[in-house]
Amino acid sequence: MKLADFDFNLPPELIADYPANPRESARLLVSGERIEDYSVRDLPEFLSPGGVMVFNDTKVIPARLTGKCGTAKVEVTLHKNEGGNLWRAFAKPAKKMKIGEEFIIAENFSAKILEKNEGEILLNFGDQNLLELLDKYGAMPLPPYIKRKEKNTADLENYQTIFAREKGAIAAPTAGLHFSKNLLQKIKDKGVNIVFVTLHVGAGTFLPVKVNDIKDHKMHSEFFSIGEEAAAAINNAKRIIAVGTTSLRVLESVADENGKVKPASGETDIFITPGYKFKTADMLITNFHLPKSTLFMLVSAFAGYEKIREIYRHAMQNRYRFFFIW
Repeated sequence: MKLADFDFNLPPELIADYPANPRESARLLVSGERIEDYSVRDLPEFLSPGGVMVFNDTKVIPARLTGKCGTAKVEVTLHKNEGGNLWRAFAKPAKKMKIGEEFIIAENFSAKILEKNEGEILLNFGDQNLLELLDKYGAMPLPPYIKRKEKNTADLENYQTIFAREKGAIAAPTAGLHFSKNLLQKIKDKGVNIVFVTLHVGAGTFLPVKVNDIKDHKMHSEFFSIGEEAAAAINNAKRIIAVGTTSLRVLESVADENGKVKPASGETDIFITPGYKFKTADMLITNFHLPKSTLFMLVSAFAGYEKIREIYRHAMQNRYRFFFIW
């Protein structure tokens, strides 16, 4: 299929700059035999005992840093850990950064530029306690579709799921942002088991597809992990509900031909497009996605190409907020 097959016109006023408050008050579009409108708080009505709901417990790190190279002010966003304190990052303006120079964020916080390739650099933070320093000096790397200029301290909480615990993502698994403690308890009360996998959302979330034929697109790899208890619960479930495309990508990365998942950790660059045969999830809870994005291709594969077009038309006609949930 061609990239143009996944394009659509989205009115910019439908893009949500802020999350719903309270979290479960967001609207929920349910697609089955027909398309119906609910809110996220109604989700337990669609669940039954014996099912398992799979969440991504990755935690977003404040990976956006502002500093100086010489006298030039530069902003970088860390996007992939290469082991230890080596990080690949996007830089603006990259032309101000030179290999061998120091990128200075604060008096006690800097990194050496080891490589440079167009707008991407490789930084070495040495033996510094990087995660501690990011908490002090970093900012949340909000998605590029959020156009508001002000970044406030509330982003540190709002752009994080309530169950986030494994540090390493540069973007939140946004479907999970709509779950509160109260909603999770109601899901458990329905007899649905809740398990967690980890996928550190990376650069692939932000980068556009640039090839005309989608089969030529190369996905960035992302770290994932699924433990023994989670795998066992998923394999014994009557129904599997994946919360977010990241959770679904983990499941499909570790499933055998019979749909059984195994505990594993490593890197995945799985790229799911229409025609893919899913082996695991029976239901997907996800946000709306950008035109021509790999995530829109994934949901087109899961729901069906024509069905997802119908869903998105309904959402736009009924003024749903985009890029948070459907």
